This record gives sequence, C-alpha cells and structure tokens, in this order.
Amino acid sequence: MSREEADRALERLDAEHEAVEASLLALQDHAGRRLLEGAELTGTTAHRWARAEAAITLLWNGFETYTRALRTAHELRGRRRWPSRDDLAELTRLLRGTVTVSGGAVAAAGAEGAPLAGGARLAEEVTLGGLVERMNEWYAQALDVVAAADSVWSALPARIDMLAAELQRVRSLAHSVGVRPGEHPAGDDLERTTAELTALRAQVLTDPLAFWSATGGSGAPGSGRPDTARYDAAARALEEVRREIDAVLGVRQDAEQRLMKLRDLLSRADRTLAEARTARGEVLAKIAAYEVPAVSGPPTQLHEQLSTAADYRRHAQWHRLSPLLESLEKSAEDELERARAQLSAVTAPLAVRAELRGRLDAYKAKVARHGLAEDRILMERYDAARRMLWSAPCDLRAAEEAVLRYQQAAQESLRPQQHGGRPAER
Repeated sequence: MSREEADRALERLDAEHEAVEASLLALQDHAGRRLLEGAELTGTTAHRWARAEAAITLLWNGFETYTRALRTAHELRGRRRWPSRDDLAELTRLLRGTVTVSGGAVAAAGAEGAPLAGGARLAEEVTLGGLVERMNEWYAQALDVVAAADSVWSALPARIDMLAAELQRVRSLAHSVGVRPGEHPAGDDLERTTAELTALRAQVLTDPLAFWSATGGSGAPGSGRPDTARYDAAARALEEVRREIDAVLGVRQDAEQRLMKLRDLLSRADRTLAEARTARGEVLAKIAAYEVPAVSGPPTQLHEQLSTAADYRRHAQWHRLSPLLESLEKSAEDELERARAQLSAVTAPLAVRAELRGRLDAYKAKVARHGLAEDRILMERYDAARRMLWSAPCDLRAAEEAVLRYQQAAQESLRPQQHGGRPAER
C-alpha cells in the first residue's frame, strides 16, 4: 500500500467511523430504546428486545475494536510525513488485515434464534470493512426493534386513552338512562368494550411488538405500521353503544309527546270502533238480506301496554320505554286503520242504498226532461223501487233489482226519442 493509498483508506475509514458513531449515539438517545429499557416486557417484545440488547452490546464492542485499530493506524501515520517502507507495511496490515472480534454472543442476538453473523464462536477474525458491515447489521436489527416498539407506543396508548375517556362519558350517559349490564344489551356491550380496552392497553404497554405489522419486502429498519385491528373493533363497538344511548336519550326528551300521540291514536281508534258498532246496529235495523260483519272490541292489550309505557316514563326506565314506544306506535297506527276498515265495512250497505237512491232519482229527472214523467210503466216501476229503498228494513238486493228494472225501462223509452221518433203508445 502506497502512502496515497494509505491516506485514502484512512479517510474512508474515518468517514465510516463517524457514520457508525453518529448512528450509535442516535440509537443511545432513541426514545424507544429508553422506553424498552425501563419497561416490564412480555411476549414477543421481551424475546426480541433480549436479542436487540445483545446486538447493541456487540455493536459497541465492535465499535471499540474498530476505534482502537483506526487510532493505532493514525498514530503510525502521524509519526512521519513520508512514511518508511516498514511503516507502510504496518499500515497495510492494520488497514487491510483482520481484527479479532467477540463471537460468543453473536449467536444470541440473531432474529428468531439465528446468529446475527457467523457461528457461535468465542472470537473471529474480520477486516475493518467486514467489521463495518457487521456493525451495520447489528445496528439495523436493534433499530428495527426499537423503532417498531416506539411507533406502536406513539400511536396506540394515546388513542386507547382517548377512547377510554369517551367510554367513560358514554358509561355515565348509559347509567343516567338506566342502560346497565344485565338489564340492557348495550350495557353488556359496554362492559365487554371496557374490559377489552383495559386488556388492550396493558398488552400494548408490555408487548408493543405484538401490535406491529412489518412491511413485506422492505429492508429498512422499522418498516411497517402499528396493527390497530383490536383498537378499531373496540372503537366500532363503542360507537354502536353510543348510538343506542343517543336513541334512548332521544326517547327521554320526547317521551311525553309520543305518549300523547299514542293516546290520541288509540282514542280515535276507540271512537271509530264505537261508531262502527253503532252503525252496525243501524244497518241491521234498516237493511235486510245483507251480510253485515261483526265489529271487534276495543284494543285492551294496547291500552295496557300504553299504561306500562307511562309507568316506564314515570320511573325513568328509558331503556325499556324506547323499544315499547316503537312497537306501540306501529300497533296503534295499525289499530286505527283496522277500526276505519271495520267502519267502512259495516256502513257499506248504507252506502249502497244511498247510491241506489241517487241513481233512481237521477233517472227519474232524466225521464222528466224528456216528457216521459207520466209514462205508466215507468211510474209503476219507479214507485216499486222507491218503496223498497225507503222501507225499513230494506231488502237491498231486491231494491237493486227494482232500480235496475226501472233503469232498463227508462232506457227503452228514451231510445226512440234519441233516434228522432216518438215514444210508443203504452
């Protein structure tokens, strides 16, 4: 090795020494490393941190060996401006030869039980360039653990704490509206979410690497992202509980108005059924030979449920009131529609009679406009139909036939006039 080659080699090794030293100091000051050293670790993190600590020890030992060799080379080079042949030979040995590094701890620091480099030997010989490569490997493996743990600790605990604070707010609201474990499904869900968050936070603090998803294919230390699947599931569960609590709170705010509306609906249904029963009696008295459906009684069960709902409101049992009101509102609307349908069904014969009366009078007026009011046959058929329609009880089927006969006779009488002729003599 010439003087120029020795100087260039020293310059390169100095730059590598500076870079390794900067990396070591950065690793020493890394917040993740300090947290790992002070934490009570378990599981995957405890296993990998033990290896990372062994790698850091190897890294410092290798750096000290590298520093001593480089310092010796600088001292030799600094003796003379123009080094002798023996000096250059010694520099060549120092800069291109091998140094002895510890190998006994190497096997304990590898990932998943494999050695970081070489076999499980007490010592081995490597060049300074090879030692730099080893130190880079040890640094990368230690940094991978430190950076991953720091990323998880930076991301998850704060989010878990914020979610736990929101959970306490929801829990207070839940208790205020009676949503409690064993009494309401949302209360049970809230308990499960609370237990999950507590367990999740404890595990994140002691085993952060259990929540780390490494990025496949990337060789950079700490490549990946925190695994938030369990946190996200807990957040979704809490959101569902919160929506349920909001629904119950909404019930508390408008319960009285909804109860008043329900009372009104059931009252209208009762009145409609009473009107239908009265109308049925009238129809049976006025209409004969026509089937009139029976009218059901008042909705006793719905009135009992309405009374139960009022009790729930009085005792602030909002979680019980909420589903009952929803069920009652649908049932009350259905009951009112059913009552109206029964009223229409029982008054149908009266509507048919009214329609027949109107049709009879309309044809009589039409016949009179065409000068046929004194027609004997038309008068007889009109009188027969009118007696049936205005008698009580009215045989509706016979009356309908009588009206039809009068209508047919009127049409026959009007047909000659519509063709320009005169009515036939009768």
